[in-house]
Amino acid sequence: MVAAGVLAGLSLLSLLTYGYLAWDSLGLGPAQTEATSTGLGEEPGTGSPSSQPHIIFILADDQGFRDVGYHGSEIRTPTLDKLAAEGVKLENYYVQPMCTPSRSQFITGKYQIHTGLQHSIIRPTQPNCLPLDNVTLPQKLKEVGYSTHMVGKWHLGFYRRECMPTQRGFDTFFGSLLGSGDYYTHFKCDSPGICGYDLYENDNAAWDHDNGIYSTQMYTQKVEQILASHNPRKPIFLYIAYQAVHSPLQAPGRYFEHYRSINNINRRRYAAMLACLDEAIHNVTLALKKYGYYDNSIIIYSSDNGGQPMAGGSNWPLRGSKGTYWEGGIRAVGFVHSPLLKNKGSVCKELVHITDWFPTLITLAEGQIDEDIQLDGYDIWETISEGRRSPRVDILHNIDPIYTKAKNGSWAAGYGIWNTAIQSAIRVNHWKLLTGNPGYSDWVPPQAFSNAGPNRWHNERVSWSAGKTVWLFNITADPYERVDLSARYPDVVKQLLRRLSQFNKTAVPVRYPPKDPRSNPKLNGGVWGPWFKEDEKKKKSDKSKGANKQKKNKNKKKAN
Repeated sequence: MVAAGVLAGLSLLSLLTYGYLAWDSLGLGPAQTEATSTGLGEEPGTGSPSSQPHIIFILADDQGFRDVGYHGSEIRTPTLDKLAAEGVKLENYYVQPMCTPSRSQFITGKYQIHTGLQHSIIRPTQPNCLPLDNVTLPQKLKEVGYSTHMVGKWHLGFYRRECMPTQRGFDTFFGSLLGSGDYYTHFKCDSPGICGYDLYENDNAAWDHDNGIYSTQMYTQKVEQILASHNPRKPIFLYIAYQAVHSPLQAPGRYFEHYRSINNINRRRYAAMLACLDEAIHNVTLALKKYGYYDNSIIIYSSDNGGQPMAGGSNWPLRGSKGTYWEGGIRAVGFVHSPLLKNKGSVCKELVHITDWFPTLITLAEGQIDEDIQLDGYDIWETISEGRRSPRVDILHNIDPIYTKAKNGSWAAGYGIWNTAIQSAIRVNHWKLLTGNPGYSDWVPPQAFSNAGPNRWHNERVSWSAGKTVWLFNITADPYERVDLSARYPDVVKQLLRRLSQFNKTAVPVRYPPKDPRSNPKLNGGVWGPWFKEDEKKKKSDKSKGANKQKKNKNKKKAN
């Protein structure tokens, strides 16, 4: 504990005083790196190095498509730029439009329609979580000897203890259970009077860590501690799900230094948050090198969805924003950095989806995928590492049978194949089809952030005829979704509607229960956490069984 505290103190000092260190400023050549890998709780030289790679998956929150240096942003991201330039940039990479859906698909390799999480996100007060019958990525990695650790935002439900990260395959967990919260105090109010603390270490509230440290820096310190205490000769899976750059827009003061000229306060705060995140990833990379992991590591970076312009994010030149099925909501910043890549310094324009990481990483880890697991993801390592064609030709972006806000949607508009009132989106090869109400559809150029407040006068909008509920785009030729081709190619529309219908036949019922008043943190010591008691359920069922037995006995006596 003392060593961990010293390390945390040194990490914070380096963050606050020195900022970025040069990649090799620690003088860690091969000999020194090997030397530092000893003394980590095991005898030096015990065991042989594993052929299984160390897997580090970094998930940013609400980072816009444009919000990285190599996509032309005014926000400086030297770490991300360098890692991406030396690795493989994923420039045809898709996620889901919101937090829970992307996280569930990453950890299961399945579309939302196959887990019951098709609609919205998991709310703090809902008795809901990632269904327990779904095998998770960390569970599969543990089967082949991986040490599994999660740091950051969970957002896959917690109403029962069985839903917690440590029950879903992670050896350790340090982070938050909800979708957002204060970066310093770690408190979250879901509604007036429904407030609680949300920072956990494994299965308990981490009150000891409530020291007012900014979460991005605090999570990075935890990652450094994990790497320092693990034997690099044994494979490790690190899932780092940063809270940044999700609202509330908060950042330490020194990160505003380069962005005083940005008048829009939300954009300025967002820029500072992203600058801090970039530095944090730099420090994670340094730790991988320092403790002897880097040479046998695979670093994957991804955003969980598009940016939210009203909260400072930019997806320009893509259309739409977070929460929508336009490209701005689902096309993400992503890259792979690894000494194990064959084609380093390249760009992958093949179709890749967040579900693909599940089979890809299990295969790299020399694990087995059970035949009875019906995955929607593909092993795309050769696509990324060697530049081969992607095995993926389509993506079901989603089918949400609850979201039917397109009042003019109908079976007739869907040629009798599909009810276009339903919000859905699908990609097949070059074609993308959307039905229902896809969400906020403006293009928000950089000029929109030029004023002190949000300015929608700069936004570009398309006025379509009233009642429109079907759109078709050739995304390869028109990645910005400016030319709707649904009227010109009705046969293509019909083909994609049939594909939607085929997918829908495999869907499981939607899990979106009403809120449970027992979830109130006031009833749980002021902490957001599991409230559903299995014992209560058993007692009720036992009582009902007992009552049924008594009734049966009475009936038997009457019959006699």
